Amino acid sequence: MKLVIGGAFQGKQAYARKNFPMEEERIVDGESCQQEAIFTAGMVVHFQDYIRRFLQEETFLEELPGALMDRNPQVVLVVNELGCGVVPMDAFDRKYRERAGRLCCALAREAEEVHRVLCGIGTRIKEGKEKKGA
Repeated sequence: MKLVIGGAFQGKQAYARKNFPMEEERIVDGESCQQEAIFTAGMVVHFQDYIRRFLQEETFLEELPGALMDRNPQVVLVVNELGCGVVPMDAFDRKYRERAGRLCCALAREAEEVHRVLCGIGTRIKEGKEKKGA
């Protein structure tokens, strides 16, 4: 798994498409794809919207990192960092922000690579999967 993170409108999607090229039909949008689509997709863009949609339906997402590694270990996830900035006033938005952050931490632990994109410039911040207990 490869995780591409960064703030909104920082060029994550363009960076991911350039560095992990694949056929357009293998790329799904987390805002609108079916729940199971991430297990067959090559890339999931707007992954934070996927998380939000299924939290609204109260779907259990804690098992997602392990399930992704078992079923689609080559997937590229493109996700906004949500933990920076003003804390939302709305209770659901606070819950979403916290759960998305914790889920992304778990995904980053499982990921083979993690890239952070700022102003369209990507930096690999993790290369190679860490050993359990490290």
